[in-house]
Amino acid sequence: MATGFAEAEANAALDALAIQYTWVKLHVGDPGAAGTSFPAGETDRIQATWSAVADGVLTNSNTLTWPAVSTAEDYTHFSVWTLSAAGTFGFSGTVTANAISVGDDFVVAPGQLTFTVNVAA
Repeated sequence: MATGFAEAEANAALDALAIQYTWVKLHVGDPGAAGTSFPAGETDRIQATWSAVADGVLTNSNTLTWPAVSTAEDYTHFSVWTLSAAGTFGFSGTVTANAISVGDDFVVAPGQLTFTVNVAA
């Protein structure tokens, strides 16, 4: 038996987050409680649209592309914000990616960025 949110409550909470928090920033380490630690050299935030929430899982429904990145680095985390600059930090998660070189495009396909909360079963 898993512990966590009731599924309907988890989905409702994630649906609310999906409306308010749409701007994704990359990080090279855990962004921490404020979402500002270990920022990537690539500073652009890209706007995500989110799929309908199911089973406590929020996923992107659009392709996120950072074109011609400015810094060679290895993205390990992401943070999500209310605005393209400044704004309010909402949540963060991990990224599984290969190291990227200056000038490369970094692309996250639909469904590849996920944020999950525990749902009681």
